[in-house]
Amino acid sequence: MGLGSAVGVRSTGREKEEEEEEEDSKREKDNHERWARDRDRLSSISTSTSPLPSSPSSPSPSPPDMSKLSEAVKALVNAAHAKPGYTRAGAQTRPALERFASDAHEKKVGLPAWVTVSTAVSATMNCPEAMTQIYHLANNAAQSGSVSGSSGPPRRTPAQNAELVREVGLKCISFNGIPRTINTLGAFAASLPADVAATLAATPATRELTPANLEARKRDGLALWDSVYLGFERKLLAKLAQSHPDLPVHILNGHYSNLLSNPRDAAAARSEPVGRVLTSLVAVACLRAQTGVGPQVVSHVFGLRKAYEHGDAHAEGEQPVQGGEWLASDDGNLWLLESIDGLVHAIGGGEGTTFAPGIRPKL
Repeated sequence: MGLGSAVGVRSTGREKEEEEEEEDSKREKDNHERWARDRDRLSSISTSTSPLPSSPSSPSPSPPDMSKLSEAVKALVNAAHAKPGYTRAGAQTRPALERFASDAHEKKVGLPAWVTVSTAVSATMNCPEAMTQIYHLANNAAQSGSVSGSSGPPRRTPAQNAELVREVGLKCISFNGIPRTINTLGAFAASLPADVAATLAATPATRELTPANLEARKRDGLALWDSVYLGFERKLLAKLAQSHPDLPVHILNGHYSNLLSNPRDAAAARSEPVGRVLTSLVAVACLRAQTGVGPQVVSHVFGLRKAYEHGDAHAEGEQPVQGGEWLASDDGNLWLLESIDGLVHAIGGGEGTTFAPGIRPKL
């Protein structure tokens, strides 16, 4: 190969290299410009303040109105199988109450005792109409003189009987819970004659807790607990604490101290205190009418007996309960429990307790 031919080959190779370099440079420039355009477009989208148009076919749902129940919810709450209302007093109720009051009179069980028992059963059965009937029976008994004699206590007034019914209803909270007392006492109050309602106590008894009386009220509650459960009082508190450490705390301070024990200065604040013996009758009547709580019925039957066995029924501030000591005996216990069963049968229309029968089958 000559010199000229060699030079020509080298020249042609250099031109191809230059062309390739120029194409590479052009591709790099095009890629850079494309990247810059993409960056600017993405930036404009991300910084845009204009909302995206909503699809006309899928509007955003409005928030639900929490201030109203739907018709479906209201219908289910008030469905007949759930038994949402109070128990109506059937045709058997008044005759059963009359027999109970008459039988109590024959056995020398005084009006405060039989009114307490029948009222507690009626509250447990969620039957305010029965409570109103008890009130009228008590008034009739007082007018006929069946509860007072020449040497007996003064004749009772309608206001006293109304106060007794509603004080028993209040104490039922500790055994039946709050809702039934709210409903039955509300309906009972509405059934009272206006002149009687106007004479009832309108200010609370001394159950209001204050820094000054707090420790005294706690002592009152513990004293009542000890009286009812004497012999097992501390052992039972320890057992309750095993279920939940706050269980005995709430039972003592929320119930025995501030509801079941006598209010301080009760005689001045209220004409019809429900004292130690009547409180045990409230407990037995409520628990027996509920069913399903046999151990607690036994405890409070013994609690009634201990009120007389250890003298608490006659303690300072306690009013004598006619027939109370007999009710604490074996014969009295049997009559008391059988009478409660009879009232439950009558008020429940022969279907038993209404306290916790469960949801009825849908028919």
